[in-house]
Amino acid sequence: MPVPSLRRARRRRPRWNTVAEEAQVLGVARTLTSATRLLDVMRLLPPQDGIGVSYTINPGSAFADGLAEYFTGRGGRLLSWREATRRSFDLAVACAVHPSMRRLDAPLMVMPHGAGYNRLVVESTGEPGVPAGLSRRELTRWGRVLPAVIGVSHADQIGRLRQTCPRAVPRAQLIGDYCWERITDSLGRRDLYRAGMGVGAGRRLVVINSTWSEHSLLGRHPDLPLKLVTALPADEFAVALVLHPNVWIRHSRQRVFARLRREMDAGLLVLPPEEGWRAALIASDWVVGDHGSTTFYAAGLERVLLLAATGLDELDPASPTADFGRSAERLDPDGDLLDQLLTAAEKHAPESLQEIFDRQVGVRGTAGRRHQEAMYPFFARRNIPLPTDPPEPDPVPAPRPERTPGPTTYEVAGEVLPDGSVALRRWPVAARRPIEEPRGFLAVTDLEVYSVWQATAAVLARTVLDAEPAPADWLHHHIQDSSAGLDVAVAALDDDRALLLLRRGGILLEAHAPQPWGEPRPRLDPLLLGAAVNVWLDAARTAEELTERGLVVRTGSRALKVSFTAPP
Repeated sequence: MPVPSLRRARRRRPRWNTVAEEAQVLGVARTLTSATRLLDVMRLLPPQDGIGVSYTINPGSAFADGLAEYFTGRGGRLLSWREATRRSFDLAVACAVHPSMRRLDAPLMVMPHGAGYNRLVVESTGEPGVPAGLSRRELTRWGRVLPAVIGVSHADQIGRLRQTCPRAVPRAQLIGDYCWERITDSLGRRDLYRAGMGVGAGRRLVVINSTWSEHSLLGRHPDLPLKLVTALPADEFAVALVLHPNVWIRHSRQRVFARLRREMDAGLLVLPPEEGWRAALIASDWVVGDHGSTTFYAAGLERVLLLAATGLDELDPASPTADFGRSAERLDPDGDLLDQLLTAAEKHAPESLQEIFDRQVGVRGTAGRRHQEAMYPFFARRNIPLPTDPPEPDPVPAPRPERTPGPTTYEVAGEVLPDGSVALRRWPVAARRPIEEPRGFLAVTDLEVYSVWQATAAVLARTVLDAEPAPADWLHHHIQDSSAGLDVAVAALDDDRALLLLRRGGILLEAHAPQPWGEPRPRLDPLLLGAAVNVWLDAARTAEELTERGLVVRTGSRALKVSFTAPP
Protein backbone atom coordinates (compact mmCIF):
# COMPACT_ATOMS: atom_id res chain seq x y z
CA MET A 1 0.00 0.00 0.00
CA PRO A 2 1.53 3.36 -1.01
CA VAL A 3 2.40 5.78 1.75
CA PRO A 4 0.78 9.19 1.22
CA SER A 5 3.25 12.04 0.85
CA LEU A 6 3.68 14.41 3.76
CA ARG A 7 3.88 18.18 3.58
CA ARG A 8 7.39 18.58 4.99
CA ALA A 9 11.04 17.83 4.41
CA ARG A 10 13.00 15.31 6.43
CA ARG A 11 13.17 16.59 10.00
CA ARG A 12 16.42 17.32 11.78
CA ARG A 13 17.04 15.91 15.21
CA PRO A 14 16.62 18.70 17.79
CA ARG A 15 19.83 19.24 19.68
CA TRP A 16 18.05 18.94 23.05
CA ASN A 17 16.87 15.36 22.37
CA THR A 18 18.81 12.83 24.44
CA VAL A 19 17.83 9.96 22.14
CA ALA A 20 16.83 10.06 18.51
CA GLU A 21 13.16 10.26 17.52
CA GLU A 22 13.34 10.11 13.76
CA ALA A 23 9.64 9.32 13.29
CA GLN A 24 6.67 10.91 15.02
CA VAL A 25 3.35 9.17 15.64
CA LEU A 26 0.17 10.80 16.89
CA GLY A 27 -2.42 8.82 18.81
CA VAL A 28 -5.89 10.33 18.36
CA ALA A 29 -8.60 9.59 20.92
CA ARG A 30 -12.24 10.57 21.08
CA THR A 31 -13.34 8.47 24.08
CA LEU A 32 -11.75 6.64 26.98
CA THR A 33 -12.45 3.34 25.23
CA SER A 34 -10.51 4.41 22.16
CA ALA A 35 -7.76 5.84 24.38
CA THR A 36 -7.19 2.53 26.17
CA ARG A 37 -6.94 0.78 22.80
CA LEU A 38 -4.47 3.39 21.60
CA LEU A 39 -2.14 2.69 24.51
CA ASP A 40 -2.26 -1.00 23.61
CA VAL A 41 -1.31 -0.27 20.01
CA MET A 42 1.47 2.17 20.91
CA ARG A 43 3.15 -0.58 22.92
CA LEU A 44 3.96 -2.10 19.53
CA LEU A 45 6.19 0.88 18.65
CA PRO A 46 9.29 0.50 20.85
CA PRO A 47 11.13 3.80 21.44
CA GLN A 48 14.40 2.02 20.67
CA ASP A 49 13.32 2.14 17.01
CA GLY A 50 13.52 5.93 17.10
CA ILE A 51 9.75 6.52 17.19
CA GLY A 52 8.28 9.34 19.24
CA VAL A 53 4.65 9.16 20.33
CA SER A 54 2.28 11.98 21.22
CA TYR A 55 -1.46 11.99 21.91
CA THR A 56 -4.30 14.35 21.22
CA ILE A 57 -8.03 14.47 21.87
CA ASN A 58 -10.26 14.84 18.85
CA PRO A 59 -13.03 17.10 20.17
CA GLY A 60 -16.76 16.64 19.86
CA SER A 61 -17.53 13.34 21.58
CA ALA A 62 -20.11 13.17 24.36
CA PHE A 63 -17.74 10.79 26.16
CA ALA A 64 -14.50 12.80 26.18
CA ASP A 65 -14.44 14.04 29.80
CA GLY A 66 -11.30 13.08 31.69
CA LEU A 67 -9.26 12.08 28.63
CA ALA A 68 -6.55 14.67 29.24
CA GLU A 69 -6.07 13.41 32.80
CA TYR A 70 -5.98 9.83 31.52
CA PHE A 71 -3.09 10.48 29.14
CA THR A 72 -1.08 12.71 31.44
CA GLY A 73 -1.67 10.34 34.35
CA ARG A 74 0.07 7.63 32.35
CA GLY A 75 2.98 9.82 31.40
CA GLY A 76 1.85 10.44 27.83
CA ARG A 77 2.88 13.51 25.86
CA LEU A 78 -0.41 15.32 25.26
CA LEU A 79 -0.95 17.93 22.56
CA SER A 80 -4.01 20.12 22.23
CA TRP A 81 -6.07 19.45 19.11
CA ARG A 82 -5.10 22.86 17.78
CA GLU A 83 -1.40 22.12 18.24
CA ALA A 84 -1.76 18.63 16.75
CA THR A 85 -3.33 20.03 13.59
CA ARG A 86 -0.45 22.49 13.18
CA ARG A 87 2.26 19.83 13.29
CA SER A 88 3.21 17.09 10.85
CA PHE A 89 3.46 13.42 11.75
CA ASP A 90 4.58 10.29 10.00
CA LEU A 91 1.43 8.50 11.12
CA ALA A 92 -1.75 9.20 13.06
CA VAL A 93 -3.52 6.27 14.71
CA ALA A 94 -7.14 6.36 15.88
CA CYS A 95 -9.44 3.71 17.30
CA ALA A 96 -12.56 5.71 16.45
CA VAL A 97 -12.81 7.60 13.17
CA HIS A 98 -14.32 11.06 12.63
CA PRO A 99 -14.36 13.29 9.51
CA SER A 100 -12.62 16.10 11.42
CA MET A 101 -9.46 13.99 11.48
CA ARG A 102 -8.89 15.16 7.90
CA ARG A 103 -7.32 18.26 9.44
CA LEU A 104 -4.31 16.26 10.56
CA ASP A 105 -1.14 16.46 8.49
CA ALA A 106 -0.47 12.73 8.65
CA PRO A 107 -1.62 9.53 7.02
CA LEU A 108 -4.38 8.13 9.20
CA MET A 109 -4.76 4.55 10.37
CA VAL A 110 -8.09 3.65 12.00
CA MET A 111 -9.20 0.45 13.71
CA PRO A 112 -12.01 -0.80 15.97
CA HIS A 113 -12.05 0.18 19.62
CA GLY A 114 -13.99 -2.95 20.59
CA ALA A 115 -14.56 -6.42 19.25
CA GLY A 116 -15.11 -5.44 15.62
CA TYR A 117 -17.65 -3.03 14.12
CA ASN A 118 -21.11 -3.70 15.50
CA ARG A 119 -23.01 -0.79 17.00
CA LEU A 120 -25.47 1.39 15.11
CA VAL A 121 -24.82 5.01 16.13
CA VAL A 122 -26.82 7.18 13.78
CA GLU A 123 -25.42 10.35 15.36
CA SER A 124 -22.00 9.34 13.98
CA THR A 125 -22.85 7.54 10.78
CA GLY A 126 -25.91 9.43 9.55
CA GLU A 127 -27.21 6.09 8.27
CA PRO A 128 -29.63 3.99 10.36
CA GLY A 129 -28.43 0.58 9.20
CA VAL A 130 -24.67 1.14 9.05
CA PRO A 131 -22.37 0.32 12.00
CA ALA A 132 -20.04 2.97 13.41
CA GLY A 133 -16.60 2.77 11.84
CA LEU A 134 -17.77 1.44 8.48
CA SER A 135 -19.93 4.33 7.25
CA ARG A 136 -19.33 6.52 4.23
CA ARG A 137 -19.90 9.65 6.31
CA GLU A 138 -17.09 8.76 8.72
CA LEU A 139 -14.59 7.41 6.20
CA THR A 140 -14.88 9.89 3.32
CA ARG A 141 -14.90 13.61 2.70
CA TRP A 142 -15.96 15.11 -0.63
CA GLY A 143 -15.68 11.66 -2.15
CA ARG A 144 -12.12 11.07 -0.92
CA VAL A 145 -11.34 8.25 1.50
CA LEU A 146 -9.70 9.76 4.58
CA PRO A 147 -7.84 6.85 6.23
CA ALA A 148 -4.74 5.44 4.62
CA VAL A 149 -5.38 2.17 6.49
CA ILE A 150 -8.67 0.80 7.79
CA GLY A 151 -7.81 -2.01 10.17
CA VAL A 152 -10.29 -4.88 10.47
CA SER A 153 -10.19 -7.75 12.93
CA HIS A 154 -11.69 -10.28 10.51
CA ALA A 155 -11.84 -10.55 6.74
CA ASP A 156 -15.65 -10.66 6.86
CA GLN A 157 -15.63 -7.00 7.87
CA ILE A 158 -14.14 -6.13 4.49
CA GLY A 159 -17.23 -7.63 2.87
CA ARG A 160 -19.47 -5.51 5.07
CA LEU A 161 -17.33 -2.45 4.23
CA ARG A 162 -17.87 -3.19 0.54
CA GLN A 163 -21.61 -2.76 1.12
CA THR A 164 -21.39 0.42 3.20
CA CYS A 165 -18.44 2.29 1.63
CA PRO A 166 -17.07 0.55 -1.51
CA ARG A 167 -14.43 3.24 -2.14
CA ALA A 168 -12.77 2.44 1.17
CA VAL A 169 -12.25 -1.27 0.50
CA PRO A 170 -8.75 -0.85 -1.05
CA ARG A 171 -7.64 0.78 2.21
CA ALA A 172 -8.87 -2.11 4.37
CA GLN A 173 -6.22 -4.30 5.96
CA LEU A 174 -6.65 -7.42 8.08
CA ILE A 175 -4.79 -6.75 11.33
CA GLY A 176 -6.64 -8.93 13.82
CA ASP A 177 -7.45 -7.91 17.39
CA TYR A 178 -4.44 -7.01 19.51
CA CYS A 179 -6.63 -6.57 22.59
CA TRP A 180 -7.67 -10.21 22.28
CA GLU A 181 -4.05 -11.20 21.73
CA ARG A 182 -3.05 -9.56 25.01
CA ILE A 183 -5.87 -11.45 26.74
CA THR A 184 -4.66 -14.79 25.41
CA ASP A 185 -1.06 -13.86 26.30
CA SER A 186 -2.27 -13.48 29.90
CA LEU A 187 -4.08 -16.79 30.43
CA GLY A 188 -1.18 -18.27 32.41
CA ARG A 189 -1.68 -15.53 35.03
CA ARG A 190 -5.21 -16.58 35.98
CA ASP A 191 -4.21 -17.45 39.57
CA LEU A 192 -2.46 -14.09 39.95
CA TYR A 193 -5.55 -12.28 38.70
CA ARG A 194 -7.86 -14.31 40.93
CA ALA A 195 -5.72 -13.39 43.92
CA GLY A 196 -6.07 -9.74 42.92
CA MET A 197 -9.85 -10.20 42.92
CA GLY A 198 -9.79 -11.85 46.34
CA VAL A 199 -10.97 -15.14 44.88
CA GLY A 200 -9.56 -18.20 46.59
CA ALA A 201 -10.37 -20.93 49.08
CA GLY A 202 -12.96 -22.48 46.80
CA ARG A 203 -14.74 -19.27 45.80
CA ARG A 204 -15.82 -18.75 42.20
CA LEU A 205 -16.04 -15.44 40.38
CA VAL A 206 -19.09 -14.04 38.60
CA VAL A 207 -18.35 -11.01 36.43
CA ILE A 208 -21.23 -8.73 35.50
CA ASN A 209 -20.63 -6.71 32.34
CA SER A 210 -22.72 -3.81 31.14
CA THR A 211 -22.08 -1.70 28.08
CA TRP A 212 -23.61 1.78 27.78
CA SER A 213 -27.04 3.02 26.60
CA GLU A 214 -30.61 2.20 27.50
CA HIS A 215 -30.28 -1.20 25.82
CA SER A 216 -27.45 -2.32 28.11
CA LEU A 217 -27.67 -4.67 31.07
CA LEU A 218 -27.58 -1.76 33.52
CA GLY A 219 -29.99 0.25 31.39
CA ARG A 220 -32.53 -2.59 31.37
CA HIS A 221 -31.93 -4.07 34.84
CA PRO A 222 -30.29 -1.48 37.11
CA ASP A 223 -30.93 -3.59 40.23
CA LEU A 224 -29.32 -6.76 38.87
CA PRO A 225 -25.88 -6.21 40.49
CA LEU A 226 -27.52 -5.90 43.93
CA LYS A 227 -29.73 -8.92 43.27
CA LEU A 228 -26.76 -11.05 42.28
CA VAL A 229 -24.44 -10.06 45.10
CA THR A 230 -27.13 -10.76 47.71
CA ALA A 231 -28.43 -13.94 46.05
CA LEU A 232 -25.11 -15.81 45.93
CA PRO A 233 -23.53 -17.38 49.04
CA ALA A 234 -20.63 -15.11 49.91
CA ASP A 235 -18.22 -17.89 50.91
CA GLU A 236 -18.73 -19.64 47.57
CA PHE A 237 -18.98 -16.72 45.14
CA ALA A 238 -17.46 -13.32 44.51
CA VAL A 239 -19.19 -10.84 42.21
CA ALA A 240 -17.43 -8.15 40.19
CA LEU A 241 -18.83 -5.45 37.93
CA VAL A 242 -17.32 -4.19 34.67
CA LEU A 243 -18.96 -1.07 33.25
CA HIS A 244 -18.24 0.37 29.83
CA PRO A 245 -16.08 3.52 30.14
CA ASN A 246 -18.88 5.58 28.59
CA VAL A 247 -21.01 4.88 31.67
CA TRP A 248 -18.31 6.36 33.91
CA ILE A 249 -17.71 9.35 31.63
CA ARG A 250 -21.35 10.21 31.04
CA HIS A 251 -22.50 9.87 34.66
CA SER A 252 -19.22 10.73 36.47
CA ARG A 253 -17.10 8.53 38.68
CA GLN A 254 -18.54 10.07 41.83
CA ARG A 255 -22.14 9.33 40.84
CA VAL A 256 -21.37 5.80 39.66
CA PHE A 257 -19.85 4.95 43.04
CA ALA A 258 -22.72 6.67 44.83
CA ARG A 259 -25.19 4.55 42.88
CA LEU A 260 -23.27 1.36 43.69
CA ARG A 261 -22.73 2.06 47.38
CA ARG A 262 -25.16 -0.58 48.67
CA GLU A 263 -23.87 -3.15 46.22
CA MET A 264 -20.25 -2.53 47.21
CA ASP A 265 -21.10 -2.63 50.91
CA ALA A 266 -22.65 -6.04 50.19
CA GLY A 267 -19.37 -7.21 48.66
CA LEU A 268 -19.51 -6.15 45.00
CA LEU A 269 -16.09 -5.54 43.41
CA VAL A 270 -16.00 -2.75 40.83
CA LEU A 271 -13.35 -2.64 38.13
CA PRO A 272 -12.15 0.86 37.19
CA PRO A 273 -12.84 1.91 33.58
CA GLU A 274 -9.20 2.34 32.59
CA GLU A 275 -7.92 -1.22 33.12
CA GLY A 276 -8.70 -4.46 34.90
CA TRP A 277 -11.61 -5.82 32.88
CA ARG A 278 -9.40 -8.15 30.88
CA ALA A 279 -7.78 -9.62 33.97
CA ALA A 280 -11.23 -9.98 35.56
CA LEU A 281 -12.45 -11.93 32.52
CA ILE A 282 -9.50 -14.28 32.76
CA ALA A 283 -10.15 -14.74 36.49
CA SER A 284 -13.88 -15.33 35.99
CA ASP A 285 -15.94 -18.52 36.08
CA TRP A 286 -19.24 -17.00 34.93
CA VAL A 287 -20.02 -13.84 32.98
CA VAL A 288 -23.45 -12.23 33.11
CA GLY A 289 -23.58 -9.57 30.45
CA ASP A 290 -25.03 -8.00 27.34
CA HIS A 291 -23.84 -7.09 23.84
CA GLY A 292 -20.70 -5.31 25.02
CA SER A 293 -17.28 -6.40 23.80
CA THR A 294 -16.31 -7.63 27.26
CA THR A 295 -19.11 -10.20 27.21
CA PHE A 296 -18.23 -11.18 23.64
CA TYR A 297 -14.59 -11.78 24.61
CA ALA A 298 -15.83 -13.99 27.45
CA ALA A 299 -17.32 -16.28 24.81
CA GLY A 300 -13.85 -16.57 23.26
CA LEU A 301 -12.52 -17.58 26.68
CA GLU A 302 -15.24 -20.24 26.89
CA ARG A 303 -16.64 -18.86 30.13
CA VAL A 304 -20.13 -19.81 31.25
CA LEU A 305 -22.27 -17.04 29.77
CA LEU A 306 -25.73 -15.67 30.45
CA LEU A 307 -27.16 -12.57 28.77
CA ALA A 308 -29.42 -10.22 30.71
CA ALA A 309 -29.75 -7.90 27.68
CA THR A 310 -29.07 -8.52 24.00
CA GLY A 311 -28.89 -4.99 22.56
CA LEU A 312 -30.33 -6.21 19.26
CA ASP A 313 -32.11 -2.88 18.84
CA GLU A 314 -28.76 -1.09 18.38
CA LEU A 315 -26.65 -3.72 16.61
CA ASP A 316 -25.95 -4.26 12.94
CA PRO A 317 -28.07 -7.38 12.21
CA ALA A 318 -25.26 -8.68 9.98
CA SER A 319 -22.64 -8.49 12.72
CA PRO A 320 -21.39 -11.51 14.70
CA THR A 321 -22.32 -9.66 17.88
CA ALA A 322 -25.96 -9.65 16.80
CA ASP A 323 -25.75 -13.40 16.17
CA PHE A 324 -24.20 -13.70 19.61
CA GLY A 325 -27.16 -11.86 21.14
CA ARG A 326 -29.58 -14.16 19.36
CA SER A 327 -27.74 -17.36 20.34
CA ALA A 328 -26.36 -17.03 23.88
CA GLU A 329 -28.25 -18.32 26.92
CA ARG A 330 -30.52 -15.85 28.71
CA LEU A 331 -30.70 -14.89 32.37
CA ASP A 332 -34.05 -14.15 33.98
CA PRO A 333 -33.26 -11.30 36.42
CA ASP A 334 -36.41 -12.10 38.40
CA GLY A 335 -35.76 -15.83 38.68
CA ASP A 336 -33.59 -17.90 41.00
CA LEU A 337 -30.18 -16.48 40.12
CA LEU A 338 -28.07 -19.11 41.86
CA ASP A 339 -30.00 -21.94 40.25
CA GLN A 340 -29.64 -20.32 36.81
CA LEU A 341 -25.87 -20.01 37.22
CA LEU A 342 -25.47 -23.62 38.33
CA THR A 343 -27.77 -24.90 35.57
CA ALA A 344 -25.85 -22.92 32.95
CA ALA A 345 -22.59 -24.43 34.21
CA GLU A 346 -24.01 -27.95 33.94
CA LYS A 347 -25.25 -27.33 30.38
CA HIS A 348 -22.19 -25.35 29.32
CA ALA A 349 -21.24 -26.07 25.72
CA PRO A 350 -18.62 -23.45 24.78
CA GLU A 351 -18.37 -24.69 21.20
CA SER A 352 -21.89 -23.38 20.56
CA LEU A 353 -20.59 -19.78 20.47
CA GLN A 354 -17.12 -20.39 19.05
CA GLU A 355 -18.24 -20.24 15.42
CA ILE A 356 -19.69 -16.78 16.06
CA PHE A 357 -16.56 -15.63 17.87
CA ASP A 358 -14.40 -16.97 15.05
CA ARG A 359 -16.27 -14.70 12.60
CA GLN A 360 -15.30 -11.62 14.61
CA VAL A 361 -11.69 -12.25 15.62
CA GLY A 362 -9.42 -13.66 12.93
CA VAL A 363 -5.69 -14.27 12.43
CA ARG A 364 -5.19 -15.10 16.08
CA GLY A 365 -1.67 -15.07 17.42
CA THR A 366 -0.40 -12.70 14.76
CA ALA A 367 -2.34 -9.51 15.54
CA GLY A 368 0.62 -7.71 17.11
CA ARG A 369 2.81 -8.42 14.10
CA ARG A 370 0.06 -7.43 11.66
CA HIS A 371 -0.41 -4.12 13.45
CA GLN A 372 3.30 -3.46 13.07
CA GLU A 373 3.19 -4.44 9.40
CA ALA A 374 0.43 -1.88 8.90
CA MET A 375 2.30 0.93 10.69
CA TYR A 376 5.99 0.54 9.90
CA PRO A 377 5.74 1.22 6.13
CA PHE A 378 4.99 4.84 7.08
CA PHE A 379 8.41 5.03 8.78
CA ALA A 380 10.39 3.75 5.77
CA ARG A 381 11.20 7.30 4.71
CA ARG A 382 12.84 7.74 8.12
CA ASN A 383 14.94 4.62 7.52
CA ILE A 384 13.14 2.75 10.29
CA PRO A 385 12.61 -0.86 9.20
CA LEU A 386 10.02 -3.34 10.43
CA PRO A 387 11.45 -5.12 13.51
CA THR A 388 13.04 -8.43 12.65
CA ASP A 389 11.20 -10.34 15.37
CA PRO A 390 7.47 -10.24 16.13
CA PRO A 391 6.43 -8.49 19.37
CA GLU A 392 6.87 -10.45 22.56
CA PRO A 393 3.82 -11.59 24.58
CA ASP A 394 2.46 -8.71 26.62
CA PRO A 395 0.23 -9.82 29.53
CA VAL A 396 -2.30 -7.37 30.92
CA PRO A 397 -1.85 -5.85 34.41
CA ALA A 398 -3.30 -7.47 37.51
CA PRO A 399 -6.73 -6.13 38.46
CA ARG A 400 -7.18 -3.51 41.14
CA PRO A 401 -10.89 -3.51 41.88
CA GLU A 402 -12.50 -0.82 43.95
CA ARG A 403 -13.99 -2.27 47.11
CA THR A 404 -15.31 -1.34 50.55
CA PRO A 405 -14.57 -3.28 53.76
CA GLY A 406 -17.33 -5.63 52.65
CA PRO A 407 -20.53 -6.98 54.16
CA THR A 408 -21.19 -6.31 57.83
CA THR A 409 -24.41 -8.33 58.06
CA TYR A 410 -25.27 -11.75 56.69
CA GLU A 411 -28.23 -14.06 56.65
CA VAL A 412 -26.96 -17.49 57.65
CA ALA A 413 -28.42 -20.96 57.21
CA GLY A 414 -26.72 -24.19 58.13
CA GLU A 415 -26.97 -27.70 59.44
CA VAL A 416 -24.95 -30.28 61.29
CA LEU A 417 -24.13 -33.06 58.86
CA PRO A 418 -24.05 -36.77 59.79
CA ASP A 419 -20.25 -36.67 60.07
CA GLY A 420 -20.52 -33.95 62.71
CA SER A 421 -19.34 -31.09 60.48
CA VAL A 422 -21.34 -27.89 60.03
CA ALA A 423 -22.32 -26.80 56.53
CA LEU A 424 -23.03 -23.09 56.20
CA ARG A 425 -24.22 -20.59 53.66
CA ARG A 426 -24.05 -16.82 54.20
CA TRP A 427 -25.78 -14.18 52.09
CA PRO A 428 -24.90 -10.48 52.39
CA VAL A 429 -27.67 -8.22 53.61
CA ALA A 430 -27.88 -4.78 52.02
CA ALA A 431 -28.50 -1.86 54.36
CA ARG A 432 -32.11 -0.80 54.69
CA ARG A 433 -33.23 -3.42 52.19
CA PRO A 434 -36.12 -5.38 53.73
CA ILE A 435 -35.70 -9.13 54.16
CA GLU A 436 -38.85 -10.44 52.52
CA GLU A 437 -38.25 -14.18 52.92
CA PRO A 438 -35.77 -14.88 55.74
CA ARG A 439 -33.24 -17.59 54.92
CA GLY A 440 -31.89 -18.00 58.46
CA PHE A 441 -30.54 -16.02 61.39
CA LEU A 442 -28.56 -12.77 61.22
CA ALA A 443 -24.83 -12.53 61.95
CA VAL A 444 -23.28 -9.06 62.17
CA THR A 445 -19.86 -7.54 62.70
CA ASP A 446 -19.18 -4.69 65.08
CA LEU A 447 -18.85 -2.42 62.02
CA GLU A 448 -22.58 -2.66 61.26
CA VAL A 449 -24.24 0.74 61.75
CA TYR A 450 -27.84 -0.19 60.96
CA SER A 451 -29.46 -0.59 64.38
CA VAL A 452 -32.20 -2.94 63.15
CA TRP A 453 -29.67 -5.60 62.17
CA GLN A 454 -27.69 -5.11 65.37
CA ALA A 455 -30.79 -5.58 67.53
CA THR A 456 -31.91 -8.78 65.80
CA ALA A 457 -28.59 -10.58 65.29
CA ALA A 458 -27.89 -14.01 66.80
CA VAL A 459 -24.12 -13.69 66.26
CA LEU A 460 -21.84 -10.68 66.75
CA ALA A 461 -18.15 -10.56 65.81
CA ARG A 462 -15.40 -8.03 66.42
CA THR A 463 -13.10 -8.13 63.39
CA VAL A 464 -10.42 -5.59 64.35
CA LEU A 465 -7.47 -7.26 66.07
CA ASP A 466 -5.90 -4.32 67.90
CA ALA A 467 -8.99 -3.00 69.64
CA GLU A 468 -10.22 -1.99 73.08
CA PRO A 469 -11.43 -3.17 75.51
CA ALA A 470 -9.66 -6.52 75.89
CA PRO A 471 -11.36 -9.36 73.97
CA ALA A 472 -12.87 -11.12 77.00
CA ASP A 473 -14.20 -7.84 78.42
CA TRP A 474 -15.71 -6.90 75.08
CA LEU A 475 -17.43 -10.28 74.79
CA HIS A 476 -18.93 -10.16 78.28
CA HIS A 477 -20.13 -6.61 77.77
CA HIS A 478 -22.03 -7.42 74.60
CA ILE A 479 -23.48 -10.73 75.77
CA GLN A 480 -24.71 -9.17 79.01
CA ASP A 481 -26.05 -5.93 77.53
CA SER A 482 -27.58 -7.28 74.32
CA SER A 483 -31.12 -8.31 73.70
CA ALA A 484 -32.06 -11.95 74.21
CA GLY A 485 -31.44 -12.59 70.49
CA LEU A 486 -27.63 -12.61 70.71
CA ASP A 487 -26.37 -16.15 71.34
CA VAL A 488 -22.69 -16.06 70.32
CA ALA A 489 -20.12 -13.26 70.46
CA VAL A 490 -16.68 -13.61 68.86
CA ALA A 491 -13.55 -11.45 68.97
CA ALA A 492 -10.70 -11.97 66.53
CA LEU A 493 -7.31 -12.61 68.18
CA ASP A 494 -5.25 -13.25 65.04
CA ASP A 495 -5.83 -14.33 61.48
CA ASP A 496 -6.28 -17.92 62.64
CA ARG A 497 -7.46 -17.47 66.27
CA ALA A 498 -10.55 -16.07 67.96
CA LEU A 499 -12.21 -15.87 71.38
CA LEU A 500 -15.88 -16.87 71.77
CA LEU A 501 -18.46 -16.36 74.50
CA LEU A 502 -21.64 -18.42 74.46
CA ARG A 503 -24.74 -16.99 76.09
CA ARG A 504 -25.88 -20.48 77.10
CA GLY A 505 -23.85 -21.20 80.20
CA GLY A 506 -21.59 -18.17 79.76
CA ILE A 507 -18.87 -20.44 78.36
CA LEU A 508 -15.68 -18.83 77.08
CA LEU A 509 -13.66 -20.68 74.40
CA GLU A 510 -10.58 -19.97 72.34
CA ALA A 511 -10.72 -21.22 68.76
CA HIS A 512 -7.74 -21.98 66.54
CA ALA A 513 -7.54 -23.07 62.89
CA PRO A 514 -4.40 -25.24 62.68
CA GLN A 515 -2.31 -25.11 59.56
CA PRO A 516 -2.47 -28.39 57.65
CA TRP A 517 0.86 -29.78 56.50
CA GLY A 518 1.87 -28.51 53.07
CA GLU A 519 -0.94 -25.94 52.89
CA PRO A 520 -1.12 -22.17 53.43
CA ARG A 521 -2.01 -20.83 56.84
CA PRO A 522 -5.81 -20.77 57.06
CA ARG A 523 -7.79 -17.66 57.82
CA LEU A 524 -10.40 -17.96 60.53
CA ASP A 525 -13.27 -15.56 59.83
CA PRO A 526 -14.68 -14.72 63.28
CA LEU A 527 -18.20 -14.15 61.97
CA LEU A 528 -18.19 -17.45 60.06
CA LEU A 529 -16.91 -19.19 63.16
CA GLY A 530 -19.61 -17.67 65.35
CA ALA A 531 -22.31 -18.65 62.86
CA ALA A 532 -21.05 -22.26 62.73
CA VAL A 533 -21.02 -22.53 66.53
CA ASN A 534 -24.53 -21.09 66.66
CA VAL A 535 -25.76 -23.76 64.22
CA TRP A 536 -23.98 -26.38 66.32
CA LEU A 537 -25.70 -25.25 69.52
CA ASP A 538 -29.11 -24.94 67.85
CA ALA A 539 -28.78 -28.62 66.93
CA ALA A 540 -28.60 -29.45 70.65
CA ARG A 541 -24.85 -30.10 70.54
CA THR A 542 -22.65 -28.94 73.42
CA ALA A 543 -19.63 -26.78 74.04
CA GLU A 544 -17.92 -29.73 75.69
CA GLU A 545 -18.07 -31.62 72.40
CA LEU A 546 -16.33 -28.71 70.70
CA THR A 547 -13.38 -28.88 73.07
CA GLU A 548 -13.21 -32.65 72.77
CA ARG A 549 -13.43 -33.12 69.03
CA GLY A 550 -13.22 -29.69 67.42
CA LEU A 551 -15.38 -28.66 64.52
CA VAL A 552 -15.19 -28.82 60.73
CA VAL A 553 -16.87 -25.86 59.03
CA ARG A 554 -17.93 -26.43 55.42
CA THR A 555 -18.69 -23.65 52.95
CA GLY A 556 -19.17 -24.97 49.45
CA SER A 557 -16.14 -27.09 48.57
CA ARG A 558 -14.03 -25.70 51.41
CA ALA A 559 -13.61 -27.45 54.75
CA LEU A 560 -11.97 -25.65 57.68
CA LYS A 561 -10.87 -27.57 60.78
CA VAL A 562 -11.18 -25.64 64.04
CA SER A 563 -10.04 -26.70 67.52
CA PHE A 564 -11.32 -25.23 70.79
CA THR A 565 -9.83 -24.86 74.26
CA ALA A 566 -11.44 -23.73 77.50
CA PRO A 567 -9.73 -21.28 79.91
CA PRO A 568 -7.06 -22.94 82.10
